[in-house]
Amino acid sequence: MFSSLDPELLRAFQLIAEGHSFTQAADQLGRTQSAISMQIKRLEEILGQTVLSRGKGGGITVTPHGRYLLGRARQILALNDEVMTTFRAPTISGVVRLGTPDDYALSHIPGVLRRFAETHPAVQVDVLCSSSADLVERLKAGELDLTLVSDGNQPRQWASVSLWRGPLSWITSTRYAPHRQDPLPLALAHEECGWRTSAQEALDKAGIRYRIAYLSGTQVGTHAPVLAGLAVTVSALTVLPEGVRAMRPEEGLPTLPEFGIVMLKGRNAAQPVTDALAAHIEERFRLDFVSREAA
Repeated sequence: MFSSLDPELLRAFQLIAEGHSFTQAADQLGRTQSAISMQIKRLEEILGQTVLSRGKGGGITVTPHGRYLLGRARQILALNDEVMTTFRAPTISGVVRLGTPDDYALSHIPGVLRRFAETHPAVQVDVLCSSSADLVERLKAGELDLTLVSDGNQPRQWASVSLWRGPLSWITSTRYAPHRQDPLPLALAHEECGWRTSAQEALDKAGIRYRIAYLSGTQVGTHAPVLAGLAVTVSALTVLPEGVRAMRPEEGLPTLPEFGIVMLKGRNAAQPVTDALAAHIEERFRLDFVSREAA
């Protein structure tokens, strides 16, 4: 017979683990500190393992079993909250126009759209894939309600929501070695692409000779010459096609900066459908990256 994990026990554990304080968790949950302590004791009894440890100075540390549990607790609670929000929220209908660079269209958007359709079946989502610069202009013109763009493209004084931040990497073939050529052959996107600018600036600073051998209107298109072993490109590591790999630091190319994915909302966007999709995208991105970190 298996015991089930009460979400309220997991919520108390998450708050303590993240804030390292029983008192703070008790305040946030509106309970006494002794009640929170009893919840953690019950959780540990169910699991048969210690998940939190008190230090000599009274500080709270998360045990190895606790670190494992924390990642899973975040996932469980996110799904729990999503289900409760869906069933308690009023029915929303209408059309929302979403923009996204092709970089994210394959790695993130399919899952977002599928799950959003399950929870908001009466909402129609129209999707436009284009460059970040073009999507910003379309958002300003009122042609989009919501868009994802690479960080740095958002207009000044325009509110944005950060969805993710992580490193860029040099990408080469798994079968060939274009990265050993001099000058280095590059497959890059359009001149307004921030990834292209980062790659060129890093190579210039390192004094590495290069030539732009292939140009593509989209970031996905830069992978084709890399697959053929004809060039190196730069990309995030969210999704890479089979046949290419991220280069290792010891292979000689300079470190690239981090980049971010942000979400922008149109100032005259259709409501409340835009808010519903925006909240869903933010939650799905958070849950997706928590899942990857915990894996």
